[in-house]
Amino acid sequence: MADFVLAMAMSELLPGSCREVTVEGRSLALYNVAGRVYATSNSCLHRGGPLGQGALDGCTVYCPWHTWAFDVRTGVCPDNPDLRLAIYEVMVEDGQVMVRVE
Repeated sequence: MADFVLAMAMSELLPGSCREVTVEGRSLALYNVAGRVYATSNSCLHRGGPLGQGALDGCTVYCPWHTWAFDVRTGVCPDNPDLRLAIYEVMVEDGQVMVRVE
């Protein structure tokens, strides 16, 4: 648990939503997919759009700038599997979303 850092309260991340957070100086996007939380880098690999402001459809987030898509579970872009966002391990404990940012 010492490696995990508080990101936000689970109550602030409704199912089917995504949010931007800064954890240990890193800009991350958090996603609630049917009650399971995932975390990726917040920066789209295309032009740096804020993924935490994007649209979440199932396990896919769409960048709000140019609709590039990424699987929030793996970080992989389905249109080009060679492109992959950084992903971060997440744990929810006592209603708090914790992220490992090492």
